Amino acid sequence: MKLKRFLLRYYPPGIILEYEKNGALKTKSIDMLDLSPETDTEELISQIRKSEPLITASRIGQVKLLILRLQEKLSQQDNRRFYLFKMLRAHILPLTNVAFNKSGSSFITGSYDRTCKIWDTASGEELHTLEGHRNVVYAIAFNNPYGDKIATGSFDKTCKLWCAETGKCFHTFRGHTAEIVCLAFNPQSTLVATGSMDTTAKLWDVKTGEEVATLTGHSAEIISLSFNTVGDQLVTGSFDHTVSLWDVSSGRRVHTLIGHRGEISSVQFNWDCSLIITGSMDKSCRICFNPQGSRILTASVDKTARLWDVQSGVCLQVLEGHTDEIFSSTFNYEGDTIITDTCHS
Repeated sequence: MKLKRFLLRYYPPGIILEYEKNGALKTKSIDMLDLSPETDTEELISQIRKSEPLITASRIGQVKLLILRLQEKLSQQDNRRFYLFKMLRAHILPLTNVAFNKSGSSFITGSYDRTCKIWDTASGEELHTLEGHRNVVYAIAFNNPYGDKIATGSFDKTCKLWCAETGKCFHTFRGHTAEIVCLAFNPQSTLVATGSMDTTAKLWDVKTGEEVATLTGHSAEIISLSFNTVGDQLVTGSFDHTVSLWDVSSGRRVHTLIGHRGEISSVQFNWDCSLIITGSMDKSCRICFNPQGSRILTASVDKTARLWDVQSGVCLQVLEGHTDEIFSSTFNYEGDTIITDTCHS
């Protein structure tokens, strides 16, 4: 095995190793969920060296610098406020979803015009238009933290995998019998999960384009899904008012969470996977955690997005400016930028 490079993961704290084995490029992660600004770096490096053969003596200096960067990030105060930076008229038809890459330097938009567009965040310049779907592009995602691939899910019942740099289509995943309305990459970027109006979720192999598993058990449409930060569990939210937790390796349903009185609209793990947040049509709206897990962002039909403190439940800020209901919202990887979209194009 030959180590090629390190990738830093701020939330949850960790270092991803990209290495070559038998001619194939692979990745593995060193998770540091208990890391704090007070952690003894020398002791931690010693533990890493004992458990990870790819970390040789010549790499110790790099690893120490990466750990110090993680500690610096963890020590930053999370008291920022947000302001309106830019407004784009992105598509000729209404938008469906938005998503950032890891750095926040670019973002993608899906639309009823059957395309996904890649944009430069700072300039608002369109970089690529991904064309090929035969119906609405509804679900979109980057394969963060790598950011070199994009997945799009469509009402044409297919999911497509694209190169983020060139716009080339690698694979078209076929197998659902109804519209695809949600999708996600696992943290290792080896799997894509898709959720559909056919009441199932499917797992797909990123490298081969083959279907890996079909997750069945919901009695109505699956409208939202999310991997945990390890990638061994998947959570799905459904119009049957329930949330299901799945074991990825076996495809087995582990738990069913019941409590909402309306259709589930969104589900997500927090960064250390100790909590799952759910939004519903019973007026708890669309939601997401910031990467640090300290803030919740909600988007609503009242034309506003709101920022909430996780510990206290206090609303910290109301983000106004849209003239129509907000359809989706998300943080960038750093948690210092928010993007929102409405049904207006």
